[in-house]
Amino acid sequence: MTSASRKLLIIDDDALVRQSIVTYLTDSGFTVCAAADATSALDLLADTSSLPDLIITDLRMPNGDGLQLLQTLNERYGVIPVIVISGAGVMNDVVSALRLGARDYLIKPVVDLEVLVHSINKVLDREDLEDENRRYRVQLEEANRELKENLRVLERDQIAGRRVQRRLMPSGFTTEEGYTAAHTIVPSLFLSGDFVDYAHIKKRYLAFYLADVSGHGASSAFVTIWLKHLVSRMVREEGLFGDELSFAEGADLMLRQINRELHETRLSHHLTLFVGVIDTQTHKMHYVVAGHLPMPILLTTSGAEYLMGRGKPVGIFKEINWQVYEYQLPEQFALVCFSDGVLEILPPTELQDKEAHLLKLIASSSGSLESVCNTLVIKEIRDNPDDIAVLSITRGIS
Repeated sequence: MTSASRKLLIIDDDALVRQSIVTYLTDSGFTVCAAADATSALDLLADTSSLPDLIITDLRMPNGDGLQLLQTLNERYGVIPVIVISGAGVMNDVVSALRLGARDYLIKPVVDLEVLVHSINKVLDREDLEDENRRYRVQLEEANRELKENLRVLERDQIAGRRVQRRLMPSGFTTEEGYTAAHTIVPSLFLSGDFVDYAHIKKRYLAFYLADVSGHGASSAFVTIWLKHLVSRMVREEGLFGDELSFAEGADLMLRQINRELHETRLSHHLTLFVGVIDTQTHKMHYVVAGHLPMPILLTTSGAEYLMGRGKPVGIFKEINWQVYEYQLPEQFALVCFSDGVLEILPPTELQDKEAHLLKLIASSSGSLESVCNTLVIKEIRDNPDDIAVLSITRGIS
């Protein structure tokens, strides 16, 4: 704001002093009005549509005490800064004036009125800064209110998304042949990028997979929902894992279909998966590995070991096949699959040491989901850096 747009009010009973100040400040570019005493000043201020930007007042005037005027100005027009001009013999009044809100004071007589101009500019600059800070505070408070409301909306959306995701998860079951499937997922956020699904198809083929979508949060969770519907459609409409041929080749076909649609839909995510299917009559298992880490652990009466296998992640390469591995399962076993988030909670620093530690822990468990979770203390984990998914397929183990 320029000096010409600044309006000043001068209050001084000495007509000569008052006029000299008015003339000098007018020549300095200010718009100036004047009053001879407190009563006249308050009459001028009654027109609130034309309040000054700054008031300059003497303390010693007839027809009204300057300190009382200052208190009245502070009470009625607290936003208007005041500069006090005081005689040299009334320093106590100056202290009182500052306590009542005066922004500066000058000692009479003011020989060099440029000193007054400097004081005015200093006070007005400080007032401008305070006004700007007040505006920023108002804007910040409004932004904080909007942010809090947006966070509440986002939290409601996240909670709703989590409920949807949970409803899409399978329920654990036990087949007539004694196979039990169960799982748990501990998300790092409200929504998880890990996903587990399993089903007993045509009461013979126990198909299951554990998927880990790249990234975190809502976008990764969206891909898990998409994956659920895609695989369900393949099972329902294309007979995936519904016969001996699909039992032998279905895992590779499933990954190729997911890979193809990921590229076509451009979801900008890739997945690591472990896909398995067990013939519950012959107890033979076929499985594929798509960049999955750590490998599933097979726990038998002979001990615990990682399954063998390898394969590229899904969604990175356009045309690719996955090798189908075969394993003859024993009468009693536990197959425990993890997402890579489990490695983040293990104390060793090197990957090889983490895998060895995980194998040792699982070997000390029974292999059931409850035993594995208790061994790893998964359900007590807080603020885990990554989603953790555990899938357990067992037979003959309680």
